[in-house]
This record gives sequence, C-alpha cells and structure tokens, in this order.
Amino acid sequence: MTNCELLAAADVQLMQGLAQRVTATRPDLVNSDASFGELAWNWGKGHASDGASWPCRLWFSGGDVVAWGWAQLPRQVRRRDGSVHNVTGAYLAYQVHPDSAELVDEVIDWYDGTAGDVERTVIPSAADEFALKRWAAHGYETDPASLGAAGSWTQLNERDLIDVEQPVLPAGFRFRTADEAGPQAAVQAHRDAWARSTYTAEAYEGVRQTTAYRGDLHILVEAPDGTMASSTIMWLDEANNTAEFEPVGTHPRYRRLGLGRAMLLHGMHRARAAGATHVTVACLGAPGHPQARGL
Repeated sequence: MTNCELLAAADVQLMQGLAQRVTATRPDLVNSDASFGELAWNWGKGHASDGASWPCRLWFSGGDVVAWGWAQLPRQVRRRDGSVHNVTGAYLAYQVHPDSAELVDEVIDWYDGTAGDVERTVIPSAADEFALKRWAAHGYETDPASLGAAGSWTQLNERDLIDVEQPVLPAGFRFRTADEAGPQAAVQAHRDAWARSTYTAEAYEGVRQTTAYRGDLHILVEAPDGTMASSTIMWLDEANNTAEFEPVGTHPRYRRLGLGRAMLLHGMHRARAAGATHVTVACLGAPGHPQARGL
C-alpha cells in the first residue's frame, strides 16, 4: 500500500493501468469514475484548480496497482461569473480489482479516515454486489433521490465498430479536430455546451498534458457562422482496442439538429482507423434525462 498524498499524473497512469486490466476481464465493474478516459479527463481538467483537495491512496500487488481511492474533499469552486461555490462534503472515486475484492474494506476505512467528520458520498458499480454489501456494512445508505427520475447515476453504452454508418451533417456544417481548430475554440465549445462548467484554458492545457490525450481524436462540429457547435474527446485504450467518448456536448442553440449523432459516428470512424474495435460512452441513465439517453 502506498499513500500518494495528492493525486499526480504518474498516479493517474497507474490507475489507468488497473482500469485497462479490469476492462479486459470484468468490464461490468468499470464504473464511470474509473474508466480509462474518465480518469484522464477528470484529472486533466481539474488538477490545477482542485488538486490540493485530492488525496489518494494506491494498493499494490507484485508491482501492479490492484486498488486505489481518490477522495475529493471540501473546497471552494470559483465559477465563470466570479461567484464561489462551497463544496461541503467529500466524494470518493475508487476501483478494486475483482481478484483483490477484500481490499474494498481498506479503501472504505481510508476514505472515512481521510474525509473525517463531513458528509461522505460514493457511487459504486451496481454490478459489484460484494462492494455494495461492504459499503452497507460500514454504515453507508442509498440516497433515495439518487434513484429517482432525476437521479445522477450513469449508464454505460457500448457498441462494436464492425458496421458504422456514414455521418450526415446539415448543410454548411463541418467536422474539425482540436488540432485544426486550436485551444481557444476547443475550450469555448465545451463551455458553450456545459453552461455550469468551470472549464478554462488552463484546464484544457491539463487535459492536453495527459498521456492519453490525442488532438486528432478531439472532434468538433463547426457551424456555418464559425461557432463550434458540438465537441467530444475520444480516449483510445490501445490495450483493449476500445475508445471512450468523454465528454460529449452541444451548444444549446444547435441542439436537435442531429449534430451529436453525426459527431459520434464520425468519431467512430476515426477511432476505427486508430485501431479501436469497440467504443463506449456513459450518460445520465435516469428517465428524467431523456436527451442524454436518447443520444
């Protein structure tokens, strides 16, 4: 066991290695916090601003990481309008290899000790029955609201790349890559799609510095007036020949035009050309989020 104190780029690579091994054997246990792409995206965009509140711990066996916990502690989040949001609770992202399932108790104990006397939350995989029982044994209870129509749980969507139809964009729109469009356009596309996002040029630079990022797999859709109307990043897991879309978003003014669907299809063709045979994307799964589920 190694206490890595605050989460660093080298730790993220080790954590991604565990995600790849779990994906290869038990993909149903890979929750939305612990996928290969999600780890790169979350660390890249937030470590400069929030990294001081990100303690972590890694558990090793034979030189490989077999479990990790990444706590996100109370902090202040400065929004784009200059206001400050106080995060008063703690949240845990974690992953345990199924062959080392007993370590989940150590992860829980570490989290409890690290977070201290604040409200603590975690979102385990619904498929991990052993972990769900261990969380319950440690006193954690399901939040009823989280399972309601507007709950924040995610579902994993996946498909192979054997037969991918050609994307069709409305007249005047075109596909771009972040390499072509440049950092400012890539940042603005994300901010336009996610109104509450605190994404900045500094955050994007952090994403670009992750080893998994590829500008040619960062796709945008440009509108006739030059606005970047949709964007997504694909994360290529070469060990499993799979690619993950994270995030995916469209400017409110350009929704319901089929841009998201076309962009994903275009991305699938690019992913296949890069060696992927399988793609995934997570979305909000509750019925109160029909747009996300429909896409």
